[in-house]
Amino acid sequence: MSVLLNDRPGDVRRVGDHYEITFVRRFARPVEKVWAALTTPARLADWLAQAEIDLRVGGRFSLYWPTHDHRMEGVITELDPPNVFAWTWPAPEHPDSVVRWTLAPDGDGCRLTLTQSGLTAAPLKDAAAGWHTHMEGLAAAIDGIATAWDAGRERENRGLYEELPSA
Repeated sequence: MSVLLNDRPGDVRRVGDHYEITFVRRFARPVEKVWAALTTPARLADWLAQAEIDLRVGGRFSLYWPTHDHRMEGVITELDPPNVFAWTWPAPEHPDSVVRWTLAPDGDGCRLTLTQSGLTAAPLKDAAAGWHTHMEGLAAAIDGIATAWDAGRERENRGLYEELPSA
C-alpha cells in the first residue's frame, strides 16, 4: 500500500477576486504509478469519480459521482505526461476554475502538487474539504485499491477549513 507522508491541510490564498487551493503530498511511489492514478479512468474511479477522458489538450474530461448524481464536464488545458495534467472545472459559482496536477521525482518516490484556481468564496470550504478527503483516498488508489467515499470524513475535514471565507 502506498504511504502518504504528508497529510497537512491544503493551503488557500487569495488571487485577485478569486481563491486558489494547493495541496502538496509526497508518495513513496514512482511518478508513473501516481500519474496512472490521475489519468486512467479505472484508477480515477478508485478514489475520485467515474471518469471519461480524451487524454489530449482540448480533450474532454468528465467526472460522474453516482452517489450524488452529479456530473462535471471539463476540458484538458495542459498535458505533459507524466508531469503535468490540468483541466477546467466549470461550475456556476466558479466558471473559470482550473484543476492542475504536477508530479516530480522525489528521492524514492514523488511529490504531487494539486492546485485548483479560480474559486469563489461560496464553494471554498467544500472544495478544500472535498479535495482533502479525495487526496486521502488517492494514497490507496495509487496501488489499485478502491476507497469508498466517506461523507462523514469529509465533514470532519471541513473542520480544518472553517476559518476560510464564505459567501
